[in-house]
Amino acid sequence: MDGQFLLDAMRFVGAGLAMIGAAGAGVGIGLSVQGALGGMARNPDTYGNLLTNMILGVAFSESIAIYCLVIAFLMLFKVV
Repeated sequence: MDGQFLLDAMRFVGAGLAMIGAAGAGVGIGLSVQGALGGMARNPDTYGNLLTNMILGVAFSESIAIYCLVIAFLMLFKVV
C-alpha cells in the first residue's frame, strides 16, 4: 500500500468532515427564517425589524458555511 494513497484518502475524509459545519449553518438559516416568518405572521407591524435581524442572522450563519468550504478546499488542494 502506497503512503501517498493513504495520505490522499485521509485528506478526503478530513475535507468531508470539515463540511459537516455547513449542515449546521443550513439548519441555523432555516430556523432563523422560520422564526422570523412566524413572528411576521403573528405581528405584521414588526416586519422591518424582524427582516433586518433575520438577514443579519442568515449572513452570519452563511459565513460559517463559507469558512467550512474554505477549510475543505485547503485540505483537498494543499500540495504536500
